[in-house]
Amino acid sequence: MSNNRSALLVGVGGQGAILTAKVLVNGLMKAGYDVKMSEVHGMSQRGGSVSTQVHWGDKVNSPVIGKGAADIIVSFEKMEAVRYADFLKPGGIVVVNDYEMASSSIAAGLATYPEGCLEALQSHFETHAVKAAEIAEGLGTSRCMNIVLFGAMVKALGMEDICDWEEVIKETVPPKFIELNVNAYRAGYAAVEK
Repeated sequence: MSNNRSALLVGVGGQGAILTAKVLVNGLMKAGYDVKMSEVHGMSQRGGSVSTQVHWGDKVNSPVIGKGAADIIVSFEKMEAVRYADFLKPGGIVVVNDYEMASSSIAAGLATYPEGCLEALQSHFETHAVKAAEIAEGLGTSRCMNIVLFGAMVKALGMEDICDWEEVIKETVPPKFIELNVNAYRAGYAAVEK
């Protein structure tokens, strides 16, 4: 039986999903795992959907995660979590930012934001809704929301002992943002009840 695991990080362009994946990949490689990562940017620079797939274990042949195969989805926005939910395996985990970002069609008044996103996720998966945007604002800026979600993911997957995640964050983010991001990681970790 394979001990490979996989994470799908999804959001909207500019929310920091790719930096978050890099922190994850750097830590997993430090811990000695074989790691593969794939990014799909789409129309990310215009507020479009972004997804990053990370697959790790003793031996990983591909970063691609098929439908029904992801151990966890980390979603930077509620509607994105629902959009990608069919990638989760039975018993999968969702860490979702309890946050709404209007798509261009919603912003233009051509559609409305769907109701019940969190409830739909909670009815099918172990779901950890984190008010990451509020937590980040409390730390001084919404720009660390991604690392708040990363801390929540580490706790939700029970990955605390894989490596020193705070050290990995210090090595990955720009020096002037180290303290902010370490605090964001701690706050996100504390936001998940296990």
